[in-house]
Amino acid sequence: MKMKRIMIVEDEMYIAEELYTILNNNGYQAIILKDFKNAKEKILNQKPDLVLLDIYIPYLNGEMLLKEIRKESNIPIIMVTSKDNEVDEVLSMSYGADDYITKPYNPTLLLLRINNIFKRMSYTSDTLTYKDLMINMQKGMIKKDNIEITLTKNEMIIFNYLLNHQDRIVSRDELMTDLWNNSEYINDNALTINISRLRAKLKDIGYENVIETRKGIGYILL
Repeated sequence: MKMKRIMIVEDEMYIAEELYTILNNNGYQAIILKDFKNAKEKILNQKPDLVLLDIYIPYLNGEMLLKEIRKESNIPIIMVTSKDNEVDEVLSMSYGADDYITKPYNPTLLLLRINNIFKRMSYTSDTLTYKDLMINMQKGMIKKDNIEITLTKNEMIIFNYLLNHQDRIVSRDELMTDLWNNSEYINDNALTINISRLRAKLKDIGYENVIETRKGIGYILL
């Protein structure tokens, strides 16, 4: 299997070098971007499989750079945000980031996030799995044994997002941003209703309480 190449876009060199060591020691080929002028062109020319992009970098900040890259490429990008800065997180997701992580890095969590993105990319069909459920994204169907349930488009988008970020709590803002990115315009009250309907459908096939509310934070798929 070809080794995945990950580009580190981080202007604090001691952090970039730590990341370089972590990634190389865990089966990836790391590349450090050292000159941030014309960063977009340099990143795209290297054709990495994933980019770790810090928000606070010289010339063009990370969020604007992300926005520019998205005009030309869907390369997976994990944004590095300030600790507990929800504004950075929301902006990053709205501009097309695949995930985000806060400083200081937790190496295990970072590797898990990277692995999850590559795992999602490795699917060759529209079928995903959750426990013993088969999820057909194209048809909006969840199947367990001989039982099939149909999800609305919004319910499927929400469930897919929770499934793809199963290792962490997902905020309401993230879910609404993902719906927005899928051309589904939804307000806070409508999100609550969709979550309730999704929970009811999962309960019908034996999965009660798998979407847990974390008060004041968001939801997590257990």
